[in-house]
Amino acid sequence: MSDSPILSIRNLEAKVAEEDIHILRGVDLTLNRGEIHAIMGPNGSGKSTLSKILAGHPGYEPTGGEVLYKGEDLLEQEPDERSRNGVFFAFQYPVEIPGVSIANFLRTAMQARLEEGEELDLFDFQDQLMEAMELLEMDHSFAERSVNDGFSGGEKKRNEILQMAMLKPSLAIMDETDSGLDIDALQTVAKGVNTLAEQNPEMTILIITHYQRLLRYIQPDFVHVMVGGRIVQSGGPEVAEQLEAKGYENYKAATV
Repeated sequence: MSDSPILSIRNLEAKVAEEDIHILRGVDLTLNRGEIHAIMGPNGSGKSTLSKILAGHPGYEPTGGEVLYKGEDLLEQEPDERSRNGVFFAFQYPVEIPGVSIANFLRTAMQARLEEGEELDLFDFQDQLMEAMELLEMDHSFAERSVNDGFSGGEKKRNEILQMAMLKPSLAIMDETDSGLDIDALQTVAKGVNTLAEQNPEMTILIITHYQRLLRYIQPDFVHVMVGGRIVQSGGPEVAEQLEAKGYENYKAATV
């Protein structure tokens, strides 16, 4: 693994765009290649805002600090540029795209990452897609359905992990991936993520979650607690276990 961090966040501050609502109040976080990090925190702590800032969501505006991705200023890059550079964002509420099949969506996304003039090999693409779908225990007919249109919560999350399997990002940000999943869907998604991490040892994963239940199946290297727009504690998987037992009240009191 490279010595330099793949993602370095220093004193990041951010607010809701065009409003005086400040959410992030000095976030510091370093992710090295191949690591799995989890950020946990109560509602309103800033977890999802951080993920949206990293993805380039127009509804949130950085107001201070810096974010370096592979040594370059991530905040200066447009969302599509971030994606082409290997940043992947799994949505808490994936959007529906009626009329666009999953296969066409993924083929277009993979073509966009190639150099100008380079063409995606359709046979290789088909083989990769079938292999990824088998990994996630998805029927092959799923590829012809419109993106997230009429999907259950579990199907939407499986589709997010399918995209991740095909695009093989350097940095995958998973925002509340466990929300709305029953235990079977949760285990299938977690199995997919774990297998991807094993197959791609340089891939870095940042999991945003409220609860420990996803972390029972995806073992993080580091767990960070976010309260009041800041990281207030970092440690190993035992931090998640402590939160499960004691909750966030002590952190909230200390922050106040």
